[in-house]
Formats: sequence, structure tokens, C-alpha cells
Amino acid sequence: MPDDSAISRSVLAEHVKDRLLQDIMAGRYPPHSRIVETRVARELGTSQAPVREALRGLEALGLVEIMPFRGARVRRPSKDELLEAYAVRFALESLGARLAVPRMTDDDLAELEALGAEMLRAAADDDRHAVAVADARFHGRVIEMTGNGTLQRVWRSLEPFSRTYITLVAPGADAQWTAGLHEPVLDAIRQRDPELMVAALRHHFDDISARLVDAWQDPPAEPQRTPGAPRRAAR
Repeated sequence: MPDDSAISRSVLAEHVKDRLLQDIMAGRYPPHSRIVETRVARELGTSQAPVREALRGLEALGLVEIMPFRGARVRRPSKDELLEAYAVRFALESLGARLAVPRMTDDDLAELEALGAEMLRAAADDDRHAVAVADARFHGRVIEMTGNGTLQRVWRSLEPFSRTYITLVAPGADAQWTAGLHEPVLDAIRQRDPELMVAALRHHFDDISARLVDAWQDPPAEPQRTPGAPRRAAR
């Protein structure tokens, strides 16, 4: 039987990770700043275990660095890291399109159209967080519709929600533009044409990558420490 307490802790850790992600992107935790487990747990009214799990998730994404005996600190992913992730996502989702489209039912299409409409409503309200949630659910549902468990696991390892969220808070990000990118993908699905969907996905990720190149600022260089100089005590 599944361990209910472990499941609850995992769900709570996802909520904590989401909250920390928003705080990092909002600048509450700037690059190189520490995230103290005990303080986060106290602020969110939880134990340290889900906070620790959330930090490991953010470390896998490349937003947090966890150092032995020094705790977690924030790092900002580079433009190249994000572009690499989008290139891999395109390859995986192209395979997903070829596997999923022939299996899709009218109900599946209706579900994806509802997620597209949800993105547009959130974008109209400039709710970038809600756009990122619906965006990741849209792409995730297509991958789930392939019925290929290995593809689903590999795709989820790229943290698609978090990476979408990161690009939506970049300078110059346009939530309505992002939401609108899904209409050609939906049109290909309506036509039950896997190769047309692959072409739409190529334009989708190429357009996002091009905008990211123009808008994303790489993290500042790490401060250099003079050899032999004492480290500053953490505050």
C-alpha cells in the first residue's frame, strides 16, 4: 500500500517549491542569497522535510545550489541552460505528437481546447503563474496521451512548469503571446495530423527561444574570493 504520509509530504513539497520559485523570480531571494530551511518552514507553517525536498527539486532545475554545511543558495539559470532544455523538450514533444495524435479521442481534443482557453483567460488577466500552470498541463496531457511511461518520466524530469514560469517572468514577457502560441498546435490536433503538429511545435519552441535570447539576462559572475581570505560569516 502507498504510504499516505509520504504522499502528503510530496504534495506539500510541490506547494513549497512553487512558493519558493515565485519568491525567487520576484526577487525576494536574489542570486547568491541563502534560503534557510528553518525560516521557510516557519513562514509556511510546515516542517523542514517538505522544504528540504522542495529545495532538492529547485536544485535539479538549476535554480538552487545546496552546499554541505552551508545550506542552499539561489543561482539564476543561464540563457544557454534554458535554451538547451527547450531543444530537448522539442525533441521529446515531437515524438509525443507522433505517438499521441493517432490515439486522441474527441474528448481528448476537448480537454486540450479547454486548457488552451484557460491559458487565454489567464493571459487576459496577466496572471502569468496561471498561464504557466495551464501551459505545462497542456503539454503534459499530450505526453500522457502517448501512453508511453518512459517518455512521460523523461519529459517531467525537465521541470516544464518551472521553466515555462521562468520565461514568463523574464523582462518583456507577454502572457497573451505565450498563450496564443498554442492555437497552431491545437489546429494540427483538430486535423489529426501528427507532422503538422510537429511543425507547429517547432515554430512554438523556436519563437520562445528567440524571444528568450533577446530578453533573458544571464546571471552575474560569481564574486571572486582572494585565495587565503576568510569567508564572510553567513547572516
